Amino acid sequence: MPFPLIRPLRLATSSLLLLLCALAHAQPAPQPAAASTPAMRPAGSAPVDGTTPTPGGAAAAAPTAADAALLSRDARRIYELSRDKLVQIRTLLRNANTQASIGSGFFVSADGLIVTNFHVASQLALEPERYRGVYVTMEGQEGEVELLAFDVQRDLAVLRAKGRTAAAPVLGFRPTTDALAQGERIYSLGNPLDIGFAVTEGTYNGLVKRSFYPRIFFGGALNPGMSGGPAVDDAGRVLGVNVAKRLDGEQVSFLIPAEFAQALVQRAANAQPITQAAHAEMTRQLMEHQQLLTDRFLKAPFREQRHGNYRLPVPDDALARCWGSGRDPAFPGLNLERTQCQADSDVVAGDFSTGAVRLSYEAYNAPTLGAARFARMYSQSFANERLPTRGNRHQTAAECTERFVDPGTVPLRAVVCLSAYRKLTGLYNMTVLATSVNQPTQGVLGRLDVQGIAFDNGMKLASHYLKAFRWEAAP
Repeated sequence: MPFPLIRPLRLATSSLLLLLCALAHAQPAPQPAAASTPAMRPAGSAPVDGTTPTPGGAAAAAPTAADAALLSRDARRIYELSRDKLVQIRTLLRNANTQASIGSGFFVSADGLIVTNFHVASQLALEPERYRGVYVTMEGQEGEVELLAFDVQRDLAVLRAKGRTAAAPVLGFRPTTDALAQGERIYSLGNPLDIGFAVTEGTYNGLVKRSFYPRIFFGGALNPGMSGGPAVDDAGRVLGVNVAKRLDGEQVSFLIPAEFAQALVQRAANAQPITQAAHAEMTRQLMEHQQLLTDRFLKAPFREQRHGNYRLPVPDDALARCWGSGRDPAFPGLNLERTQCQADSDVVAGDFSTGAVRLSYEAYNAPTLGAARFARMYSQSFANERLPTRGNRHQTAAECTERFVDPGTVPLRAVVCLSAYRKLTGLYNMTVLATSVNQPTQGVLGRLDVQGIAFDNGMKLASHYLKAFRWEAAP
């Protein structure tokens, strides 16, 4: 199965033209990172394994008309209770005064502090000379906002409504000591697809398994434009912040737990507005992220995946999801098995993502091909691997080193490539490509990709990875 995609919910205004043609197919902001792998889940396949299941696993009974009416009344009550506390966040080009992106937010203090997602406000943090921000209430009142603080790791930001004289109506937070029950009904609010403010009913399904930072699995529909809006309980207390949805499923959405928003609000209360590009602060936070990532991978021993006599390193179940495929009929005479693993550790860094860790393997066994034919095929497979040799506006062109190494029980041909971030000093994207060279008609090709890693930690992870390849001779 290909890597699943999770899309943040900011709405790029370039999609508004498509909205006029087909609302159901409006395109959100460009997908950061991982967009090259399609998100597809066949009908009838296993449920998403990144979530905490409902105890007992029993199917819910179909709601009666009375139940539906009660739920509808609850949603209307939540809507009326929250409507004056909600805002739309718009990012505008300073010169043209046109919208660049749209998200949602909500007031959390009488003096006008607003919580939203970092990916909604990232242009204000990274390009304040080009962009400015405004908030718009449900009644159409508009005002300027200034950015006070952001948390890249958890995708949160706190803004302040500038020049506001009247006290802002406030949404309160649900106490962390008041735990939610599995299956409890909750409500997400925001401005989907720039159509208008809306409330979406859904259920609390616990925390997402294997998520690098805690995320709530919301069993309800979120759409682009709802990023940064609140999710509340039946008393109208904020329990989470809308952030993303799965592209390959229905009503599989995610919320940031409210405790992290509360912590950022406390940090922002006495902060000065961010008026200069904040790449240094983003770098500091991403450095913390990559250190946590490195520590977790180094402390958790690799599991071994068997392919014939080869033993290949696979991340611990607590760190990553893995998918595999068996023999490929497109390659007759060749037993080819594939494995792909991905850690749920991506963070949004403006208009791109970083912090991801991905591993993949191809294991070959072709006893009928002969050594020469196998070598040609095996070498071509190695050459077909795309390496990041070309730069872009975020990163430099990669520098690669190739050598033959024998770190354990398998001699390997290894290539290590590093590409530096232009504005995030000290951070790199790293690719490690390794092939075994110990058998004439068998081999394994492994690849490790790590985004946003410091040089020293990159070398530690590369060494940790290569040393984990093993060959176990037949008795």
